[in-house]
This record gives sequence, structure tokens and C-alpha cells, in this order.
Amino acid sequence: MVPGRSGKPLGMPTEPEALTVSELVHRAVMVVDPDGADEDLAELLVRFEDADEPVTGMEEIERRLAEATGALDPQEESPAVQVARAVATYLAFRRDEADADPESIVTLAIRAEYDGNPPAHIAQWLDEHGFEY
Repeated sequence: MVPGRSGKPLGMPTEPEALTVSELVHRAVMVVDPDGADEDLAELLVRFEDADEPVTGMEEIERRLAEATGALDPQEESPAVQVARAVATYLAFRRDEADADPESIVTLAIRAEYDGNPPAHIAQWLDEHGFEY
């Protein structure tokens, strides 16, 4: 590759591309429910389908995710919703991981969200779906 003015090869991004909030939530849901079988996750996608602003402020995205998942799962009883929230939060911090293997993303998100020790109902769901944590 030919170097640019900065000495770095042209066409090589220096930071991960900005994700929109909609893309972030879509990726999180696809990681957790690739078959689209979970109705609550389908509703989560609908809630963010028009959110075309880039993910920037972490407090803002965490608040928005908490509000949306809280409306869908107020008692935090749906492991799929809670794992999708953890994945979306993780990817908001680590945009460079957005294209990583889904198993790796879930593992890292659960470690970040629950310090590797998720609540029993989430641990059971992770086990049933073949995710390590």
C-alpha cells in the first residue's frame, strides 16, 4: 500500500468505523438470536430501527439500552434481552469487536457485564445456547 501524509497506508482506518445506534442494537440481537426467534428481541430491534445517529456518549447509550430493555423486560427475567443489552453495551465500548465471532462477543460481554458470574437464569440460558462465559 502507498503511505499517506501521516505515513500510514492509505485506506487503513485509524479507528473503528462509527456504528449507528440501530446498527449496534441489530448486531447485538443477531449475535444473541441469529434465527430471529425471540419476540422480545424483535421488539428491541423495532425500538431502535430509526436510531441512525452514531454511537458516541457511553452514558447516553447505556441509558437508552436500559430504558428499552427495561420496558421489554422490567423484572430482568428474559436472559436473551439481558444478554443482548450486555452485548450492545460491550460493542458500544469496543466497536472494533463488532465483526468478531458471536461466541467471542458474548463471552467478552458477559465477562464485562457480570464479571464472568452472571445470574443463574442467564447462566442457564448461556449454557443452553452453547456460550461460554
